[in-house]
Amino acid sequence: MVTEVVDRPGELRYEITSDGEPAGHAEYTVTDGLITFTHTEIDPSFEGQGLGGRLVREALDDVRGRGLKVLPMCPFVKGWIERHPDYIDLVHRSPKE
Repeated sequence: MVTEVVDRPGELRYEITSDGEPAGHAEYTVTDGLITFTHTEIDPSFEGQGLGGRLVREALDDVRGRGLKVLPMCPFVKGWIERHPDYIDLVHRSPKE
């Protein structure tokens, strides 16, 4: 299985394909220095193959390279970051935290 994750800024989402077939996406919004992940979806025919985790990992790696902070409003992205503490430094903290 060949997978690829690409950012589609015009559509405000990262997309993942598996063997050239669309398999899912992670939607986001961007403001000054902050990317907010709002929804992640994997096509039911691709569930259970680890594609959601790969999508989030590669999206966050791209975000890190762009120097952005992350606001994980999407429960899937939030849970993934909690299980992978090496990405916690990307999470936006309010001045009160």
